[in-house]
Amino acid sequence: MVVLEALALLIAGALYIYELVTGAPVASFWGAVFTLGLLLAFSALLFAVGHFLFRGYRWTRAPALVAQLFALTIGFPTMTGGLVLAGLAMVVPALAAIVFLFDKRVVAFASRRADPAPPSSCFRFGTAS
Repeated sequence: MVVLEALALLIAGALYIYELVTGAPVASFWGAVFTLGLLLAFSALLFAVGHFLFRGYRWTRAPALVAQLFALTIGFPTMTGGLVLAGLAMVVPALAAIVFLFDKRVVAFASRRADPAPPSSCFRFGTAS
């Protein structure tokens, strides 16, 4: 789910680039470039989180949850502001990802540490055993 959201953000960034290149009116060009940078950076972050979540690292659940909360804080106002389909496209995947992140199987799978401990039988205090 997280990787699909990252892909959606990457597509949104590509469409944003297309709109900027074709001369769509913007209030501030540098503001639009900053927004584009945020879209692409957030997409890259979600790709990394999704990759390491798939590999089972425990640290990935927190940034994945924060990303879903950001999606909810943007999706609900979008939905209530009149863009119902766009809001639902943000809210529904975010809610599904939150449910998945707290599933027992995902919690059990995502319990790997970033740095595995060396085998204790090889070396103790710098001497071979």
